[in-house]
Amino acid sequence: MAPETGTAPGLERLPVLLPLPLFKPYDYLGPPGLQPGDFVAVPIGGRVSPGVVWTQGGPAERIDGKKLKLVLRRFEAPPLTAETLRFVEWFAHYNMSPVGAVLRLVMRSGDVLEPPAGVLGYRATGMAPARLTPQRAAVLAEATGCPVPAASLIQRSGVSHVVLKGLEQAGALEAVRLDPDPPYAAPDPLRASKELSPAQHESAQSLRRAVREGRGGAILLDGVTGSGKTEVYLEAVAEALSRDPAAQVLILLPEIALTLPFLSRVSERFGAEPAAWHSGIGSAGRRRVWRRVAEGNARLVVGARSALFLPFRKLSLIVVDEEHDGAYKQEDGVIYQARDMAVARAALDKFPVILASATPSLESVVNVDQGRYGYERLPARFGRAQLPHVALIDMRRDGPAAGRWLSPILVEGVNETLARGEQALLFINRRGYAPLTICRRCGHRMKAPHSDTLLVEHRFEQKLVCHHTGFSMPKPVACPACRAPGALAACGPGVERVAEEAAGLWPQARLTTLSSDTAPSASSMRSVLDAMHAGEIDILVATQLVAKGHHFPGLTLVGVVDADLGLAGGDLRAAERTYQLMSQVAGRAGRAEKPGRALIQTYDPGAAVMQALASGDREAFLAAEASSRRALQFPPFGRLVAVILRSRNERVLHETAAAHKAAAPPADGIDVWGPAPAPFYRIRGEARLRFLVRARRDINVQAFVDAWLRRTKLPGSVRRAVDVDPYSFH
Repeated sequence: MAPETGTAPGLERLPVLLPLPLFKPYDYLGPPGLQPGDFVAVPIGGRVSPGVVWTQGGPAERIDGKKLKLVLRRFEAPPLTAETLRFVEWFAHYNMSPVGAVLRLVMRSGDVLEPPAGVLGYRATGMAPARLTPQRAAVLAEATGCPVPAASLIQRSGVSHVVLKGLEQAGALEAVRLDPDPPYAAPDPLRASKELSPAQHESAQSLRRAVREGRGGAILLDGVTGSGKTEVYLEAVAEALSRDPAAQVLILLPEIALTLPFLSRVSERFGAEPAAWHSGIGSAGRRRVWRRVAEGNARLVVGARSALFLPFRKLSLIVVDEEHDGAYKQEDGVIYQARDMAVARAALDKFPVILASATPSLESVVNVDQGRYGYERLPARFGRAQLPHVALIDMRRDGPAAGRWLSPILVEGVNETLARGEQALLFINRRGYAPLTICRRCGHRMKAPHSDTLLVEHRFEQKLVCHHTGFSMPKPVACPACRAPGALAACGPGVERVAEEAAGLWPQARLTTLSSDTAPSASSMRSVLDAMHAGEIDILVATQLVAKGHHFPGLTLVGVVDADLGLAGGDLRAAERTYQLMSQVAGRAGRAEKPGRALIQTYDPGAAVMQALASGDREAFLAAEASSRRALQFPPFGRLVAVILRSRNERVLHETAAAHKAAAPPADGIDVWGPAPAPFYRIRGEARLRFLVRARRDINVQAFVDAWLRRTKLPGSVRRAVDVDPYSFH
């Protein structure tokens, strides 16, 4: 949209979008020459805010140009591309989010817009000072060659800043300004890759052709665990980087536990460090990645879901690894499904997106069946490794003694594994020691304050913790309800309780526990995974952190302690997610030359998902799952949108929900269910009511929801969230 002139001498009316929960840009007056995508500083509400010159005008109520405020300045940051602006607009419309809130995901914070001031550094000039002490000699040895930041030089040579200044005054050191955000070395796409099997080579060539021919659209790379999917899609990455010297590639991973080891694999393949984007990097690291991506220097990015919003100059390929993973769903703030948004961004800009998984989502499988996605299959493990044998343990018949959680069959399996000098993994996807703390005398259940969420006992820390609100407290010595001392009992197993039992059964074994509580940082998590890989652990008791993407050569037995855990709660994807998680964790066994097996403890061995795991018949399971979803018109055969109301005032909340129910317009092919209390009705003092909208797949459900919500008035004490394509029903 061309800027409107004539509103003031020498100035133009410009639409500027602010990174705030706004649905439209505001109009400002700015100097000629500003273009859509430029970052500017503007006044708003008595303060100065960064914003972006947008592509379309502000509110329908046109403000007199004489009353418009002025653009204060333009930031010296690369502008957002037209492709990024279009994606932000499309994303906001699809997810029914304020476009300004989506822009905030792109801008992150204002500090990335300012060029860095530089860091003081020193390098040796080659001149020898008149007085050469051991301290001065140490400094000059460190500073010979490339300039070294002053702070690093002080730390490495063990001197004070006074020594550096003395050497500078003596002419032996030269002060220089260093860029605190050094550019990334260019990846070498022609660097030799690992040897590929014939099946890998065939799939890699197919993916290379898709990139080379510039074909847009999604391709599902479906390969069993250990089949070498990573090496295959890295060939497509190499093709994209070599085809266009300006091309940028994004590889999305679902969690930081996968990102850290993956970076070394990418560095080895392309001879250069990729730009890493995840929660483990600090503000300086984020600024470096953001600015280098924006200027096009960072050509290969590896990151979590939010990396999708980096300001790419020429994004040419996206890879979504573990595409089925629920971690790609953002549940707070701006709600979205990163895998689906990656597919949409690739479609908008007409480049390929590769979805890789050993257990693809039903949505992706159906899209392949209906011809919307391409398909590549890797049916066997790389080399001589074989898929593990999977067996079910019927806990009704072969369960453990009271107060125990490991069945005799699983215990014997671990005994045999340890006797052969091999490793075992005991898996339970539940953090803490026990999921429920209850009073034996009065039945009181320990919950988070002003919430309906149960407190989980963490015995390592001697605390009760809520995993939903973050609340924690020391475990009381007496029941807070009936005051009975010592009456609080831990019920059910968590990862810590299983580890306690395992330590009692195998006291001589090297045993380690891995969960987000026992390894809260990226480095601590990495140290455990590295020790497991090196064979320094005999038994690893872990949650889903270990389920995907890790290679442990000595691991031959996986024991799943409670396979039924994910089937409770009425989630429409419960069976599918259970199958995916169990398949992934079982796939950690036998990835090298030694054969592996998985023993799965279940109280419902006849369930379709358990039978599919035991038989390895994924196609039959997915067919049955698709049939039931089709009959109910649930995704991927229908559309769902959740509308959640929450408030501390329950009376107003229920009145507002009733008004919403009455305002829902009748529409063919659309059902509005609710309002119903959320499974966790109260969290942090707020009560929550939910509506669920089900629509045929060919219906524009966003238009219906928008028209419906416009007919309602939202009181100030009630907040509302819209979740398009919901994954969580809590």
